[in-house]
Amino acid sequence: MKHRFYTLYFASSDARRVRKLQVPLYAVHSLVILALVGAVTLAAAVGSYTRMLLKVANYNALRTEESHLKLQYVQLQVQAKDTSQQLSSLQSLATEVAMTYGILRWRGTPFGVSAASPASPPKDFQSSLDQFQFLEQNAGLIGRVGVDGLRLLPGSLPAKSSLVPSLWPVLGPITGSFGEREDPFGDEGEFHAGVDISASYGTPVRAAADGVVAYAGREEGYGRVIILDHGFGVSTIYGHLSAFNTEQGARVSRGEVIGYVGESGRATAPHVHYEVRINNTPVNPWRFLRASAAVND
Repeated sequence: MKHRFYTLYFASSDARRVRKLQVPLYAVHSLVILALVGAVTLAAAVGSYTRMLLKVANYNALRTEESHLKLQYVQLQVQAKDTSQQLSSLQSLATEVAMTYGILRWRGTPFGVSAASPASPPKDFQSSLDQFQFLEQNAGLIGRVGVDGLRLLPGSLPAKSSLVPSLWPVLGPITGSFGEREDPFGDEGEFHAGVDISASYGTPVRAAADGVVAYAGREEGYGRVIILDHGFGVSTIYGHLSAFNTEQGARVSRGEVIGYVGESGRATAPHVHYEVRINNTPVNPWRFLRASAAVND
């Protein structure tokens, strides 16, 4: 079989010499195919690199946007927390002022006993009775109060006194704040007389201050509940416990384990319902907790 050739002639500028080059036809075809394959490969590589550059640019833009969103989220969290604390303080203050001037009355005991109870004694008599009970229960601690005479909390005792309920009963996030809220078991609103502090089931619950166990038992809504009397009409309530570590009439010290976290009563998850009351009037526990480093021994 005779091979076909392409003949190329090369001549110098003075046309004195001419050179001839014969290239086989199959070689030309192979060269063209290789050139096409190379062009397609180069185009694909350029396209892939371009797409990669676009993806990297989009990724960097998303990372930058994510950083901005995280910063905004943190700022919004801080603002929401501050707003919530201010709202809780205002609700507590409004409640206390309303109760002080008789605009609003807190009916019943912590356990919803009927309001049809004997009329309360005069304020001076009640104050004297509270002071006498405090002296009787805490005779060894009176020296810490001061020399200006006995007065009702919160203005009478030092901020770091073991008589002030400033210790966190458990360590955990506050999942229910003081004041008006929606009932977790219904659509109607309710007044939440304390704060809910979330913790694992069985976590030790500690006394917020020195006091006497005024009650330890079961009550509707609260489940297993402990009430500590700290004198001067100040008491703290610990609800939804799983078990007790003390009994009624016992004296307890600040930080002593009095029970364990549970979900008894009307509770949707393990937590401690914690209340602070002055003369049976609920006040916002945050006013005491915020001044304390939440540390349990």
